[in-house]
Amino acid sequence: MERGYPEYMLESIEFVKKTRERRLKEIPELMTLEEREEILRQYHPDYKEDGKRIVKVGANAGEFMPHEVADLIEAYPLIEPEQIDLSTIDYDSDILIIGAGGAGLTAALWAVSSGADINRILMVTKLRMGDSNSKMSQGGIQAADCEDDNPTLHYLDVLGGGHFTNDPDLVKWLVREAPMIIKWHEELGIMYDKDEEGCMFVAPGGGTCRKRMHSCKDYTGMEIVRVLMDEALNLDIPTLEFTSAVELLMDDAGKVAGAVLWDMEKEDYFIVRAKATLMATGGFGRLHVQEFATTNHYGATADGLVMANRVGARIIDMDSVQYHPTGSSYPEQIVGLLCTEKLRGRGAQPVNKYGEEFVYPLEPRDVESAAFIRECAKGNGLVTPTGMPGVWLDTPLIDILHGEGTIEKEFSAMFLKYARFDIDMTKDPIFVYPTLHFQNGGIVINKRTGVVGVEGLFASGETTGGVHGKNRLMGNSILDYCVYGRRMGIYATEYVKNATVGKLSLDHVTKYVDLLEEAGIPKERKAPILLPEYRGERTISHALPLLG
Repeated sequence: MERGYPEYMLESIEFVKKTRERRLKEIPELMTLEEREEILRQYHPDYKEDGKRIVKVGANAGEFMPHEVADLIEAYPLIEPEQIDLSTIDYDSDILIIGAGGAGLTAALWAVSSGADINRILMVTKLRMGDSNSKMSQGGIQAADCEDDNPTLHYLDVLGGGHFTNDPDLVKWLVREAPMIIKWHEELGIMYDKDEEGCMFVAPGGGTCRKRMHSCKDYTGMEIVRVLMDEALNLDIPTLEFTSAVELLMDDAGKVAGAVLWDMEKEDYFIVRAKATLMATGGFGRLHVQEFATTNHYGATADGLVMANRVGARIIDMDSVQYHPTGSSYPEQIVGLLCTEKLRGRGAQPVNKYGEEFVYPLEPRDVESAAFIRECAKGNGLVTPTGMPGVWLDTPLIDILHGEGTIEKEFSAMFLKYARFDIDMTKDPIFVYPTLHFQNGGIVINKRTGVVGVEGLFASGETTGGVHGKNRLMGNSILDYCVYGRRMGIYATEYVKNATVGKLSLDHVTKYVDLLEEAGIPKERKAPILLPEYRGERTISHALPLLG
């Protein structure tokens, strides 16, 4: 295989090779809490003063949010309420699930197993079933099910990683039910990595005190979603693909009672009446907050936040965005795509252009990302021919530490991704830089996944806030959508047994428009945006990322 880097990057790789032996003996120490806070304040994008503004309207009026999110909250609806005929119900259901990624699929399966009438469930997704960040997850899922571990330690790790801003009750149920989720997955047929004796393989993650990461090589999310999709298809759960929810409906009693859908192929509106509406729309990565590249799938445009906020739901921790430290920064064709944290868990070290290791490999993600940005700001990184900054992740160390063939066996997807561009990550390091990865905050829910203050609306997964606080640890996103997707399906099924739906209305949308007009919001701004529009420079890199 040819070495797929330009000459000046190959020259830097020689420094990386020369320092390997020394680096294996001199691993950097973890930062103190004070050092972590200092590097976050100076270099993490969340602390960039001009990156946010105060929102003028809605349930979160007066709070700071990234400009990209505020633009959606302060936007006019896609529909004119008076032009939507609510007298004709196209779909009448007990449970409407908006989103068919990990959270939506899990909720649908548990609703059925909890006694919901399968013919009264409707799942809608603006892309195809399974197209989501859930499927793109790589590293694994956390669960404290080993002898030297327990949910209490997991609980403390989650709170510490989230800077103690998490909802403690949500974290409690997240860690308590984690071992049960692993057991459920195995019963479904999910193939977790195991040793020769059949014992579950567990790996470390940034910010964790124990090895508790369960994985399926480096495509854990794809394996889990594949099995969840198989179950949903075998059950024949009613599903509409390429269909977007554009606005929630309410009834005359003030409850959420379904949604207005847009058929993206037929270009027509549909009305769904539902006793319970389940929001599983995922995150906002395709907003490219602060012009970062992203790991997120094409449909991650914060639709759930927009629709929920218009019916009065609060969203929390929107001042915090997770940037994964190791996004691909070269070659241009894969800029922003994820290089799993599991690589660093198996021994890959982040080093600068001189081959110097500048940070402990498994700091919490926000701290690790800030360290990468600081190193580039100090001039110790490189810049690609297309203008992307970055540092090296010394992946050949994995085979050196664990034996030849480990990378191809445990990171087959990653190996093939780079091999397409004549880069052999078993021999040369890969070039990385922080990439927009996860929506830390979101819709406020309780432990039963009910949206606080809004009856008839449930939510789970990345569209919600509170579980992760200001920063999520590796492996807790899959766990989140499994634990709370399950709870959403169970409690929504319980709710609809006694629920009724009154006269449908879009009056809340009209009132929201009035607020926007009073605030002087430009009328050309519309939301939800459904799918991002990329043109020109925004096609690949989007823009030069923040350098500190």
